[in-house]
Amino acid sequence: MQEQAKEMTLFDNLEFVEKIDSLIQNNESTEVEFKSAKGGFPGSLWETYSAFANTQGGTIILGVKEKDHKFYPDGLTKAQVLKYKKEFWDNINNPTHSSANILNDNDVQEGDYNGNYILVFSIPKAPLDKIPVFIRGNHENTYKRNYEGDYKCSKDEIYRMFADADIRKISRDSKILPEFSIENDIDKSSLEQYRRLFVTKNPTHPWLLLDDKNLLQKLGGYRIDRRSKTEGLTLAGMLMFGKYDSIIDPYCCEHYFPDYREYKSSDSNDRWTDRVYPDGAWEANLFQFYHHVYPKLTSVLPKPFVLKGGSREDDTPTHIALREAFVNTLVHCDYSVNSNITIELHKDCYIFKNPGSLLIPISQYYKGGDRLCRNSNIQRMFMLIGDAEKAGSGVDKIMQGWEYANYLKPKLEVDTGINKVILTLPLVSLLSPEVTDYLKSLFGNTIERIGHNKFLTLATCCSEKVISNNRLQQVLNIHSADITKLLKELCEDGYLVSTGNGRWTRYTINESFKKYKIKNPADNISENVASNVASPNKPHKPNSRTIELRTEIIDFCCEYHTIGEIAQKVNRNKAYLKNHIIPQMVAEKMLERAYPEPTNPNQRYIAVKK
Repeated sequence: MQEQAKEMTLFDNLEFVEKIDSLIQNNESTEVEFKSAKGGFPGSLWETYSAFANTQGGTIILGVKEKDHKFYPDGLTKAQVLKYKKEFWDNINNPTHSSANILNDNDVQEGDYNGNYILVFSIPKAPLDKIPVFIRGNHENTYKRNYEGDYKCSKDEIYRMFADADIRKISRDSKILPEFSIENDIDKSSLEQYRRLFVTKNPTHPWLLLDDKNLLQKLGGYRIDRRSKTEGLTLAGMLMFGKYDSIIDPYCCEHYFPDYREYKSSDSNDRWTDRVYPDGAWEANLFQFYHHVYPKLTSVLPKPFVLKGGSREDDTPTHIALREAFVNTLVHCDYSVNSNITIELHKDCYIFKNPGSLLIPISQYYKGGDRLCRNSNIQRMFMLIGDAEKAGSGVDKIMQGWEYANYLKPKLEVDTGINKVILTLPLVSLLSPEVTDYLKSLFGNTIERIGHNKFLTLATCCSEKVISNNRLQQVLNIHSADITKLLKELCEDGYLVSTGNGRWTRYTINESFKKYKIKNPADNISENVASNVASPNKPHKPNSRTIELRTEIIDFCCEYHTIGEIAQKVNRNKAYLKNHIIPQMVAEKMLERAYPEPTNPNQRYIAVKK
């Protein structure tokens, strides 16, 4: 038994050493903080505890000092570490020192690291009923975490935390606005359009017989408070159906400003080419904003030719995912923040930005399932007309829809500096032939045998230009310590180049490996690929892959099809087909256009019969 216990202790300590090695290699980041304890228990640990608990959680390593961006153990003894551990538990359970203890015994570990004792605290994101987590008996001592470290929250931020803590009891958009009325402040045409969509979705629903006030009450847009006996339009009713001038009244939502921007260039510094915002030409409530913008978002998605029940079915899982991402931005927004809702369409991605914080840990977001909602009434309004999934399933639909299209995995970020949650939906096929050919042109044909996770890392870097350890944790299904090791090996082997230190470390493709000049890395098309789709006036000999692709396109185009439909059918990048393959096939009289002018927005193609 003693030998078994000895082996178990040795195994546990080996795991502890590997854990510390991994954390030190990652250096300090948004989720990791090292603190020296040579001179005693550091008081700054409590600020970091509050910051981690109020943001996305993190790890504090006590007994490690930093010098010149490198980290060294303090040389603490076991007796010192046990003393600090007792001091920590005494204080975290003292309400005058910490407002909440969100840890259990397993969240605090001590161990021997090469002869030095270290204490590790794993701090989770606090549950909503515990936030804000503050220290020293005063809620003004509330902290949040960003890339700069820990910072004290403003009074407005603390107020919003208290408000979020109550959303399990009452939705944020349930607030009654007695200063407003249906007659003066609701846009009747918006409510009528909503009724028509409701009829289409639920033609026999009993609510359709109700007048405007009672319908709004059923939807959550009008509420009667039983205790105070007050009644009136709710924040949800005003945001969804209100007149814009009424919505931005200081008694309603003065910071409200939904903004859609479309960029045709891949350069984010270029000016937008299309924009939808409250310009006075339309009532810019949420209902109208959604129905003005959604068709613009879907215009770049391919619509496959699928028959269902004798009718054409255009609503693919990718369309459902896009719709859910859009609605999520509106229903999870914190409308009390002085910031804009922003929707952006770029050549290679969608970006959805909503003011506020994320109510759950990012790791839970990617797992899907049950999810809290700030504005559950607005969510219900969209659900009843078929524009949102049932509560808790939305994230699953987003992930499934993007996986269905073989696009790069969506990326969620929380920017505590500007108080925004940012969701990016890439429009780049991660393992498409274009990406594979691009990597081969840089590193040679043997690159496909490098290993799945390493190849996936290079493909992600190829598509996104820059990657980090945090980003790969969302892409690869492996531990962060293994990601650290993987990135180090890719750098040592010359595939990647790292820049920055610690939390700022970023990785890019090593361009010195290139064999050919890349004309347009943003589209993942290398010159050796482009040589197979050269100018129509320059004869060339296509390779076997191009011949196979052409044959597949000809077989499909027995009747007229758009480039989007062709791209969906042959599983290729739309821009790649539009700029290279299709023009070449037209020039060689394999395909012919439905309209003589190439830029016709209704252009379609059909195979030439021979």
